[in-house]
Amino acid sequence: MVTTTSRRTRGARRAFAGALLAGLTLFTSAGAAVADDPSASASPGDEGAGPTEAGTTFRTATALQQGQTGTAQASAGDYLYWVFPADTGRRPTVKATVKFPEGEAKRSASTWQIDVYDGLRRRQACQYGHQTRKAGADASAVELSCVLRTVRSWSEPWANDPLPGSYYVRLTVVNLPADDLGLPFEAEVRADSVDKGGAHHVDGALAEPLVPGISVTGTSGTSQARAAAEPEDGWASGWWTTRWLWTVGGGVLAALAAVFGYSLTRGRGRPAHVPHGV
Repeated sequence: MVTTTSRRTRGARRAFAGALLAGLTLFTSAGAAVADDPSASASPGDEGAGPTEAGTTFRTATALQQGQTGTAQASAGDYLYWVFPADTGRRPTVKATVKFPEGEAKRSASTWQIDVYDGLRRRQACQYGHQTRKAGADASAVELSCVLRTVRSWSEPWANDPLPGSYYVRLTVVNLPADDLGLPFEAEVRADSVDKGGAHHVDGALAEPLVPGISVTGTSGTSQARAAAEPEDGWASGWWTTRWLWTVGGGVLAALAAVFGYSLTRGRGRPAHVPHGV
């Protein structure tokens, strides 16, 4: 004969198992929805060719979307600038290639470098990569790379953490004999990023992304207003992050576990022969 306590315990176990399966289904469906969201792709920008020129200062930096390849023709000694957007939870990677034309006179060895600055023009350190590289006299090209830290949603005022907004890329030669200054070269720059998710989120958020204001530059004697680059799907900075999903889901599972534990302890603490209502 099955006692009332046994029936109650089995019923509580079935209810807990059903709630646990429902919770796992919720997490799985939510993760799939995030993965299918076009805005969560590794390269939000359109794939393919990008701008064919570069700026020479921060104010004239050429806008570059992630996933695009920007090119420029320049002379050794010039400073080339591009600007691209990076949002919360993403880890940007910048790659640059310097190509030397064939058939030119013999060159000396040179050292090239890329630097990345945030919207406040603070130089951001590279986690890893080849930020500075030396090109031999007979080299046809040199490749550079810089993997930044994951962009945070909020930071202390004294910290130098990467925050959502515009990021400037500067490419130049840092060591070259004076006789070789002015030699032509071709530059290619590309910015990509991967979504690192809620593991890197922190509490708090910026009121606005760190982007420069609209600047006015002269082109052929005319003034043109240029807005700062931003993601095609808009900025994701705000109160909502994937961290909320894990926090709420964990709270729900903890509450279900507490109810299940209470049901077990209540059932075991009551003698099986004692009738209900006594």
